[in-house]
Amino acid sequence: MANANSPSMTEDFAALLDETLGADTGFAGSVVTGKVIRVDDDYAVVDVGLKSEGRVPLKEFAPQGQKAEVQPGDVIELFVERYEDRDGSIVLSREKARREEAWTNLEKAFNAQQRVNGVIFGRVKGGFTVDLGGAVAFLPGSQVDIRPVRDVGPLMGSPQPFQILKMDRARGNIVVSRRAVLEETRAEQRSELIQGLKEGMILDGVVKNITDYGAFVDLGGVDGLLHVTDIAWRRINHPSEALTIGQQVRVQVIRFNPETQRISLGMKQLMSDPWEGVAIKYPVGAKFSGRVTNITDYGAFVELEPGVEGLVHVSEMSWTKKNVHPGKIVATSQEVDVMILDVDEPKRRISLGLKQAQGNPWELFLESHGPGSIVEGEIRNITEFGLFVGLAPEIDGMVHMSDLSWEIPGEQAMAAYKKGDVVKAKVLDVDVEKERISLGIKQLQADPAAEVLDRVRKGDVVTCVVTKVEQNGIEVKVDEVLTGFIRRAELARDRGDQRPDKFAVGEKVDAKVTAVDRAARRLALTIKGKEVEEEREAMKEYGTADSGASLGDILGAAIRRRNQMASED
Repeated sequence: MANANSPSMTEDFAALLDETLGADTGFAGSVVTGKVIRVDDDYAVVDVGLKSEGRVPLKEFAPQGQKAEVQPGDVIELFVERYEDRDGSIVLSREKARREEAWTNLEKAFNAQQRVNGVIFGRVKGGFTVDLGGAVAFLPGSQVDIRPVRDVGPLMGSPQPFQILKMDRARGNIVVSRRAVLEETRAEQRSELIQGLKEGMILDGVVKNITDYGAFVDLGGVDGLLHVTDIAWRRINHPSEALTIGQQVRVQVIRFNPETQRISLGMKQLMSDPWEGVAIKYPVGAKFSGRVTNITDYGAFVELEPGVEGLVHVSEMSWTKKNVHPGKIVATSQEVDVMILDVDEPKRRISLGLKQAQGNPWELFLESHGPGSIVEGEIRNITEFGLFVGLAPEIDGMVHMSDLSWEIPGEQAMAAYKKGDVVKAKVLDVDVEKERISLGIKQLQADPAAEVLDRVRKGDVVTCVVTKVEQNGIEVKVDEVLTGFIRRAELARDRGDQRPDKFAVGEKVDAKVTAVDRAARRLALTIKGKEVEEEREAMKEYGTADSGASLGDILGAAIRRRNQMASED
């Protein structure tokens, strides 16, 4: 008896099977047309014209999650996978039939360089998966759109046109591009837009890119530049303050060069110009509130309303702070009060004053502290010529060293004061134009020499006390309060007697007043003049040289007469 596993018995079994099923098994791996006989549970039984029927899972007739719509009598195309060995049924696939059909159609489109429709349904590493009517293709991330797309969600699940870049049926690979389709469409739109583009046209666009100097707007196939100065009437330091990438904007074509195809766009041109009638709205001398928008070395720009700015020059920022950077006086976004100084509507310029809105501190001081009023303040600084006393947060008054004391010289009087001391003083003068306030400390007391100054006149003879002997003359005191000086040449009538060393400190002398300096509180005196005057009077009273009397006789008689009168008294 032959072995059941022998090659001869295996061949006999295969022949018997072929006789039963039919020797024509060339349908395996091909697409055939069949008719649905019945639907049993999860399968559809299909007659494909062979000796046995085939079964197809119902899930292959509809997308996942949806109910299959297949009825007995439907004619469909199916892919023959194989013959079953045990029950003799045929394994069929609706999905593979659709895939085969799709591949055939896609190859035709690929060879003809035609677009195909598909649906993005999944995300994979480096890109997305696309259903091309049964065939699955790969969409690289760089081929999704012309610009990088942050959110692909709106594109998924909806039919999209694609261009096939590469196909390999043996490996089952298809690479598609949506970007190629968009670029082709964009080129067509660009051509149409350029042909009909004119200055003044109003278009809708999308912000494509933002730079320091402006933004590029996609007008649908062509880009235009929206300069930062044309975004809004108000000052914008950077386009990102008003625009974002992907933002929908309405713009107007300002300039268009057909040769270079450069397009300049504007947004503010679609808005009303806030500078119209600005001279009436902001009259010179009026005060307004505004916001500091920009600070430069030469001043600060203040926004009076959106689109209308004025410049506060550095010279108009503060009454007291000179040569200071504007950034140390105001800050960006600070609300300030300003005064309108000048308006040039054609040039779109408004000159503003910050200090004028605050009031001149010297005028305010003069209103409340006129000359003669008493003030008190701290010594803020001491210089070689006087003291600076703080009278207000930003105002100082100066006490000259000559106004510190009636009796003590200025340099010596200054030694009694130090920085930080609080002193009282009298206001002597307020010069608003020169921004100066003169103070005096000695004026708080009456001038002890005032009575003498009022009494003494030029030509009077006064009795003095020598207080200092110098090489060029002597210094004297009149009534112990008024200083006088007798120059060397005025010490005696005779040149030989004009010697300061002849006098001693404390000695009393009579002298004639030649000049009264009330401001300096000083007298100019002469002994020589007094002697000449006495000689003239003696000659007049007692005779002249022509009468034969000598000068010695005349003076001797005059002296005897004066002594006699003195003894009688």
